Order: sequence, then structure tokens, then C-alpha cells
Amino acid sequence: MRPAPQAPRQTPAPTPLTWLYVPGDRPDVVAKALGCGADVVVVDLEDAVAPDRKDHALRATAELLGDPLPVPVHVRVNALDGPLAEHEMRTLAALPGLAGLRLPKVQGPADVHRAAGWATAVAEAVHGHVPYAAEGPVPPAGHTRADHLAPVRTPPGSTATLAPAAPPAASALPATPALYALLESALGIEHAFAIATAHPALRGIALGEADLCGELGVRDDAGLAWPRSRAVVAARAAGLAPPPQSVHPDVLDLDGLARSCARGRALGFLGRAAIHPRQLPVIEAAYLPSAEEVAAAQEIVRAATAEGGALALPDGRFVDAAVVAGARRVLDLAGRRS
Repeated sequence: MRPAPQAPRQTPAPTPLTWLYVPGDRPDVVAKALGCGADVVVVDLEDAVAPDRKDHALRATAELLGDPLPVPVHVRVNALDGPLAEHEMRTLAALPGLAGLRLPKVQGPADVHRAAGWATAVAEAVHGHVPYAAEGPVPPAGHTRADHLAPVRTPPGSTATLAPAAPPAASALPATPALYALLESALGIEHAFAIATAHPALRGIALGEADLCGELGVRDDAGLAWPRSRAVVAARAAGLAPPPQSVHPDVLDLDGLARSCARGRALGFLGRAAIHPRQLPVIEAAYLPSAEEVAAAQEIVRAATAEGGALALPDGRFVDAAVVAGARRVLDLAGRRS
């Protein structure tokens, strides 16, 4: 019996490179952010909002998300072990303008499951039965999402079966909102892969380096090399997109931002969070492939198309399937320039 075909992961187009954080209690700032060119606007209900402004921030954000928006909007909720996150997620999860929920200080898979439960319960209450996942289930140990099949819910009393994971039809009911886990502690780093594979609604992980530095006593970038690589490896092993870099806190130091982005790109990150619009063009320029990189990728793809299989280019470089796949990723990313 032939195995059922696997559905490819859905990939955003164009590839997001910039995530701009804005305070949720400043609707005027949020409105401006929607038109400043960021690929994703992240409305922050956590660190950027004073305790006595939390309720106002949530009301303003819910009003904003009441209609579809011109760019994807994510919301960073408050700490999952605190008194606010559950109410925030239940308030926002089913709103049409929400593209994702960012979960701060995730320590392990249980945090992701708890958050997903809050969001899914709201969607079920609003829309009725909700499919378990749009992108397939949590893979078992030793497997990635692409290796697995999605459970299909059946009516009560019947036996659950397995079916190929597939994108929902246009008429399908909404699933759990996309979740993004922020790793901001030593425990979160230790559990990075378990978090990245905790739930099918988990679409990405990223570091929260300010909190991580405080916990670890790290004084410079050298102390973050291993956590950064750990996050990149965990994301890719789980079949997720490469994580974006954490924010560069000095909004006037654009040269330092560019150098930091170059180091992050070399480590395998893709894109970066920002806290001011002036940082966006620097991040995008740093992460878009150069003209030389594009030319090299085009040469590789042309040669592979003509020859097939492994081959050597005239300059001696060896090209195999993995190199060709990397070249195609470069060209896909370069397509943002057009």
C-alpha cells in the first residue's frame, strides 16, 4: 500500500524579515506602525505597558483587531504563569485581525499546550468544532512534523483515524491561532526542541535575550553564542522557519545594528525584531542576499537544471542537492527586492 502523500508546510510570502514591537496602550503608535513597512507588527501587552495600563492596552488591541488589517499583526501577551495571559488570549484569539500570539518566557511544552488550550477554547466557543491543526500534529520523538500524519477528529463514539496533514479548505473553520514561543530563560533554552515540537499551532521560536542575559549573568555576545545556535538548530530540526534575532536595544546605533545582524545571519537567524521604524531598513538590508550571492545562486540553479545530480562548477565548487536547495532559498529571498 502506497503511503499517503505529505502536504508541504505553508510558508509566508514574502518571507518576513522585520518584526516591529509597539506598545499596546498607544493606539496612535500602533496605527503608524501598520504603515511603516514592517513585515509583522507586534503589539506588546507585556514589557512595554505599565501595570496600570494593562486593561486599556487590551481593550485598544481588541478594538484594533476587530477587522482584517493590511499587515500581519501579532500580540505578545503577558507571562503565561501570571494573572493576565489567559484573559488576554481568550479576548483576542478569535478576532479577524490577529495573525499570531507571541508567548513570553516559555519554559517547556506545558506552557505551549496551556496557551493553545486557552486560544482553541475560544475559537470553539465562537465557531463550533475546530480542526485540531492546520499543519499536522506534534511529531513523536525522533521525527519532524513532515514525517507525521494529522489526527482527524470523528464524531463522539466513533474511532479516530489518521489522515494526511493538509491545508484547510477555504470554508474550513479556524484552528488555533498561530503561536510563537519566546525563550528567555536557561530552562527554556534547555527545552528548545521540545517547545518547538510541542503543538501544531506553534509556528516559530525566538530568543528574548534581555531576560536571558540577566538570568545567565552574560555580559557580551560571546556568552550568547550557544543559546543562539541552540535556538536555530531546534527550530530547523522541528521543521520551523529559522528564528529571527532578538532586538538591538540602542535605536540610534544603526552601525552596531548592521554588524550585529551580519553576525546573526552567519549563525543562521533570519530577520530581526525591532523597536523603532528606523531599524527596519537596516535589518532588511542585512538579511537580503547581496548581488554576488544572487549571481552565485543563479549559477548553481542553472547548472543543476542542465545537468541534474551532483556536479562541479567551472571554478571547482561541488554542487549537490543540498547546495541547490540553499541556492533556491537565496533566490526566493531575493525576490523581495522586486
